Amino acid sequence: MVVQGVSKMYAMTGFRIGWALGNREVVEAMTNIQSHQTSGPVTVSQWAAIGALSGVQTPIESLRLTLENQRNVMLERLRTIPGVHVTKPNGTFYCFPDFSAYERDSQKLAELLLERVRVVTVPGKEFGMDGHLRLSYCGTIKEIMDGLERIKWALDPQSPNELFLGDRKLVRDWA
Repeated sequence: MVVQGVSKMYAMTGFRIGWALGNREVVEAMTNIQSHQTSGPVTVSQWAAIGALSGVQTPIESLRLTLENQRNVMLERLRTIPGVHVTKPNGTFYCFPDFSAYERDSQKLAELLLERVRVVTVPGKEFGMDGHLRLSYCGTIKEIMDGLERIKWALDPQSPNELFLGDRKLVRDWA
């Protein structure tokens, strides 16, 4: 069975165009289930997918290499945070590190990071993995490094009491 789509390969998130190739009986069963759970994609998304699939394909490898580099930077930086465990992701642009050494309630941790250091994460509890956070590495290397520096500062009680984001001073006023 091969399942593919345009969202990641062509950076067309939100277009929700995909397909499956495989045994006829399995695909027919999948079609029966899918037809009762979602509606058909809008015409503009279908035409955009046709354009992506029939257009120049060289940017795909460039995007893959960029994301691989960004993933490696994120993994390297995450591994410098004591107590954080992360498995190298394959085929996506998210990491799913385990922060439970700091906070088992991923919703609470995500809110702390957003409110205190302006880093957006998705709580792992949304995926059945409380204590984990989903972090995207689609941003620039600078954004990834800055975000992880802020996460580390927020979690490390040995960090300095102040952190500057541009001209804005953040003060650690929590335990």
